[in-house]
Amino acid sequence: MKDEIMLTPWREFPVEEFEVLVPNQVTWDFVLVCDNHKLGSEKAVKRKKFLEELEKKEFIIKKIQDKKLFYGVWAPSRIFRKYQWLLRNPDRGSQNSSTQEDVLITTRIRIVNFILQNTEINSQEKLRDLIKEKVFETAFPLHEEKEQIEFLKHKWARWRRMCCRQPIEEIRSYFGEKVALYFAWLGWYTCILALAAFPGLLLFIYGIIYFNSSQVSKEICEANTTIMCPLCDQKCPFWHLSDTCTYAKVTHLLDNEGTVVFAIFMALWATLFLELWKRKRAEVVSGWELYGWDEDEEELALELINNPEYDLQKYQHSYVRSMIVLLLVLLTIIVLIGIAHALVIYRVVATVIFSQSDSDLIREWANTLAVLTGAVLHYMTIVIMTKVNRCVALFLCDLEKPRTFSKRENNFTVKIFTFQFFTHFSSLIYIAFFLGRINGRPGNYVRVAGKWRLEECHPSGCITDLFIQMATIMILKQTLSNVVEYISPWIAYKMRKLQVNAKSKVQVEQEAEDPCKEQWLRNYQLNEVNVFSLFNEFLEMMIQYSFTTIFVAAFPLAPLLAFFNNIIEIRLDAIKMVRLQRRTVPRKAKDIGLQVHIQPLHSGE
Repeated sequence: MKDEIMLTPWREFPVEEFEVLVPNQVTWDFVLVCDNHKLGSEKAVKRKKFLEELEKKEFIIKKIQDKKLFYGVWAPSRIFRKYQWLLRNPDRGSQNSSTQEDVLITTRIRIVNFILQNTEINSQEKLRDLIKEKVFETAFPLHEEKEQIEFLKHKWARWRRMCCRQPIEEIRSYFGEKVALYFAWLGWYTCILALAAFPGLLLFIYGIIYFNSSQVSKEICEANTTIMCPLCDQKCPFWHLSDTCTYAKVTHLLDNEGTVVFAIFMALWATLFLELWKRKRAEVVSGWELYGWDEDEEELALELINNPEYDLQKYQHSYVRSMIVLLLVLLTIIVLIGIAHALVIYRVVATVIFSQSDSDLIREWANTLAVLTGAVLHYMTIVIMTKVNRCVALFLCDLEKPRTFSKRENNFTVKIFTFQFFTHFSSLIYIAFFLGRINGRPGNYVRVAGKWRLEECHPSGCITDLFIQMATIMILKQTLSNVVEYISPWIAYKMRKLQVNAKSKVQVEQEAEDPCKEQWLRNYQLNEVNVFSLFNEFLEMMIQYSFTTIFVAAFPLAPLLAFFNNIIEIRLDAIKMVRLQRRTVPRKAKDIGLQVHIQPLHSGE
């Protein structure tokens, strides 16, 4: 029914004559960049064919030559009138529209990007294939040289604006609804985190105040005559229970009378956060008049605009393909669980090695050192497996052959979140629910490879081990990851800028003749936008949300760390998008996506 609604107005759209009139000052929609290939070469031929296909669609193309070849692309207004005809003017609720075609600049960029990405040459190759073959180096929309971007630079993308309210409407009019909803959600999430951070901090302070007054800790500290079995089989003496006095006090710091109350509060907080966000999202989206917009309808309209002879792809279910995808997903999960088992074996071996050390201090803290180094190793596996998980999820999406881009995005979201959940939490689940319960008993210990005794909980419990694991991973992710996330594009931008600025005086004089050249070069100096850039930010926040809800009883400071991290994260992302990266292709959206439905699963509801 939806397809018929779309096709009927398309057939009725009036035929227009070719428009040859171009404004004197054209705001170029996209810029294609490539090397100056030798005439007659295969790459030069493919480049020429691709540009000819764009000209057949009445695109205006401008060429500028520097060290690279730059092709400015400008789309005719009839394309956008067809878009408005098909979707019944979906941007009518906005106050910020282009002065040329009465269409939002974000909509204009999105339409042109779709046409560029789906234009084929004779060899059935699209722009993505041509970029892989080095026919083109890159393609990007331009940052506007208007008051809007200057406003975002000075009122949003600055560290001094860290505690100021975000200009969501300005973000939406420049970067599109998808980006605006991300920052609206992140700002809302950060504000709600403050409600969880405060009681978590109070709980931690309460534990510090009563650090020495716990009855359980006192009994352990006074147990001078209670002898415990050796922690290993060789060179490990018997030990007194009172030797763990300090460890027991640290455990009470986290596991005290207020822990259960805090855990109940966090369960209610997680539910309240999701419900309040739904209300906030509805308020924002209703102001944008997006309830009548549908992503599948827009994708169909863009297909028809790009190719009037486009045939609808019928949904074809394949049981064989589904079984293959399911088996590969299960295989990937088994591998991720296997990595968690490898971390368990590492801690077992590390505990034995540290226990046999010549240093009394190392022997005394052997188990803690094993957990700490294991947490660092776990963080390293997270960094590596995140890249592997993305490649596997993309490969599985290609096997499924979804009909629409939105369906492909949802499939990818489910897979990458599943893989990332097992990557981050398999080891934590083992410590929380299995450590110390399957290690056996004196005289009948469970052994790894028949040699090493399986690790066991400390007499005061496993919560301290869980705390060390969570604290190490969260601190490393929120320090090293953020430093790399900001420093890497900053250094790359500075290096590219130095290379481009190393020009002769003649080149600078030539640039002055054509203002477009200076603008295009300035945008080319910026870092390329990864297609997963925004998704990566969502993914990072979803994992953080999981850390602040699932095992928060073992780490009550997790919401506080997340709160401070997000305050920095908002400005860091803003600076990257406005100052360090090329303009991202705007996307229309009325929700943050499937992530909002995955959040309850991660919070244990």
